[in-house]
Amino acid sequence: MATFLLWLILLVICWPLALLAFLLYPIIWLLILPFRLLGFAVDLSFSFIRNLVMLPFNLVKR
Repeated sequence: MATFLLWLILLVICWPLALLAFLLYPIIWLLILPFRLLGFAVDLSFSFIRNLVMLPFNLVKR
């Protein structure tokens, strides 16, 4: 919602720039998508390794 409100403010201030941003947003989102997926996979991998290492401590604690 905040992004939309900022875009509306930009539309009032400088409508050509707002239209350019509106047209380029899907293209930029598609270019960034593989990096977001890679970050998600790396985060899951580190989480799995951390949980694997901490498993004996969690079993003793219970």
